Amino acid sequence: MRWKYVLVSLVIALAAGCASPPPRSNSSRWIDPSQAVQLAAASARTGVTGVFAMIVKATGKTTRVHLNSELDYRDQRNLSIAIEPAAAEELALQLGSPPEIALKGKQILVTGTAKRTKIVFISDGKHTDKYYYQTHVVVTKASQIQVL
Repeated sequence: MRWKYVLVSLVIALAAGCASPPPRSNSSRWIDPSQAVQLAAASARTGVTGVFAMIVKATGKTTRVHLNSELDYRDQRNLSIAIEPAAAEELALQLGSPPEIALKGKQILVTGTAKRTKIVFISDGKHTDKYYYQTHVVVTKASQIQVL
């Protein structure tokens, strides 16, 4: 009787060892903001294309709507999602309010290309020789953004 228990235990252990590993999570295909910034810097000319996952910590609006992964958009770790006006209007219709309001605090996936963008400081309406870099993903269509 005891040998049957040992044999069954051995068969179960062997079967478990042959089981395939669990499927990889979808998140392994997403690029987080810190990876996006590093990869875009390494490929400054072409940027990095993929699906970017982030929580919108801050927003802003210029000619574009900006969704930021950091509270300070000047932070070198920040990934900024720069939404073109037509896409912002389309998103506002889908979300029921402007994207800079509706998406703040939300986790989003964005499809596009992250590129380093040179930001030049302006003083008295003129460009100075001072600058820094931001990493932007430009969104031209609402379909590039998915809310999780």
